[in-house]
Amino acid sequence: MTEGGAPRVAVLGTGIMGSAMARNLLAAGLPVTVWDRSAAVTARLARDGAQVAGSAAGAVRDADAVITMLPTAAVIESVMFGGHAAEALAPGAAWAQMGTIGVEPTLETAARLAKTRPDVLFVDAPVSGSKGPAEHGQLLILASGPDAAKQPLSKPFAAIGRNTVWLGEAGQGSRLKLVVNAYMSTLIEGVAEAVELARRLGIDVAAVDAAIGGGPLDAPIADAKLHKIASGDYAPEFPLEWALKDVDLALAAGGDGLPLLAALSRQWRAAVDAGHGREDVSAARLALLPGQQDGTHGTLSARTLPCCPIRRAYRARQLSAVRSSCHHHRAMTLARLTGRRAAAEIRLLKHGSRETGSCCGGVLAGDMG
Repeated sequence: MTEGGAPRVAVLGTGIMGSAMARNLLAAGLPVTVWDRSAAVTARLARDGAQVAGSAAGAVRDADAVITMLPTAAVIESVMFGGHAAEALAPGAAWAQMGTIGVEPTLETAARLAKTRPDVLFVDAPVSGSKGPAEHGQLLILASGPDAAKQPLSKPFAAIGRNTVWLGEAGQGSRLKLVVNAYMSTLIEGVAEAVELARRLGIDVAAVDAAIGGGPLDAPIADAKLHKIASGDYAPEFPLEWALKDVDLALAAGGDGLPLLAALSRQWRAAVDAGHGREDVSAARLALLPGQQDGTHGTLSARTLPCCPIRRAYRARQLSAVRSSCHHHRAMTLARLTGRRAAAEIRLLKHGSRETGSCCGGVLAGDMG
C-alpha cells in the first residue's frame, strides 16, 4: 500500500481490455505497473502515467493487487508459472485472474498457486463487457474467491467495474461467465441470421430495427451488433476468435446435449477460418452470405479497408459515384454496394438528409453496453 492507503496494482496483459482497465486504474489515482509482450502497447500506457516493467515477475513484485487479462490458460501458465511471476508475488497479495479461460483451467491454476504460494489470495474474476464498457469503467465483475481478497481488490474493482458480484469459492465466477457468454453468443448469432433472413425476404434492416427497438425483444447487445452489421463496421470490440473460444469453453464445461452451442461453434469456426477471427463478433454475419466465406463478398471490413465506410466502398468497388458530395447520394451508394439499404436509412433517420462536409460524418458505431 502507498502512504495514502492506495493499493499498488499490476496489470499483466494490456490488449483491448487490459489497457482500458489500466487507464481507469490510473484515472482513479492508483499506482499501476503494467507488463505485456508488446512493448508498443505498454509504451502508450507509460505516456498515461503507468510504470512499465520489463518482465511479468518484475511487474508483480511490489503489487498488492495483480490483475491478469491474458487470453488463454496456456498463456497464463507460461507467464505466471513458466515466467516465475507467481514466485515473485508479494506475500498476502491478491491475484485477480480476469480473463476467460474456462472452469477446469481456473481450478487447476488455483490449486497450483495454493501449493506453491499459499500466502497469495487467488480470485477467479472474469468480466462481462467488451471494449466500450471497459473504457468507461462499466464492466460487470464476476468474482469468486476468499473473503480476505475483497479488501485489497475493492478499489481496483471499483475503478474498472460498475458492479462486482461475489459468488463464493473460486471457479464460480468462471462458471457464471460461461453461462453469460453462451447467452450473449446466441443473441449475436440470432441477430446475424435475422439480418440474413431479412435480406433473403427483401426486408430492410431498418424495418427490423424499428420493429424490435424499444420493445420486449430489444436488448442492448443485440441492438449494438445490429447497428454494427448495418453500417458494415466490424472493428473489434470483442473479437470473433475469442467469442468462439468462449463458446468452446462452455461446451467443454457443459458436456453433450447443447445442440445450439455446438452448431454455433461450427458456424463461427467457419467464419474464423475464412479470415474474420480478429474482426468483431458481429462479423459472424459475414459467414452467412451465400457462398462467400472467403472475404470476396464485398461486405466492408474494418480490418482490411481503412477509413470510413464511404471510402472503403470506393476502394473496394472503385465507383466514382461515391465521390458525390451529397450525403444522401453517398449513403445510398454505400447501401447498394453492401446490399444493405438499411445502412443509409438508419443514418438518414438519425441525421436527416442534410449534406455533411466530412465523409466520415453520420456513421453509426455500435458498442456493447
